[in-house]
Amino acid sequence: MGLHYRKSIRLGPFRINLSRRGVGHSVGGRGARYTRSADGRRTMTFRIPGTGLSWRRPLRRR
Repeated sequence: MGLHYRKSIRLGPFRINLSRRGVGHSVGGRGARYTRSADGRRTMTFRIPGTGLSWRRPLRRR
């Protein structure tokens, strides 16, 4: 069993995520969100609020 740490700070539509790996961020609302993780991965998430349905698409690095 390893030690895990995660802290999320919300600033309106922006969210800063702190973890052992580093700092990530995300921006968006209830229906769509863009996320960049601490290790550089980027994803777009689209959700239908109230249904539990979501679609996540990884974005490629350039």
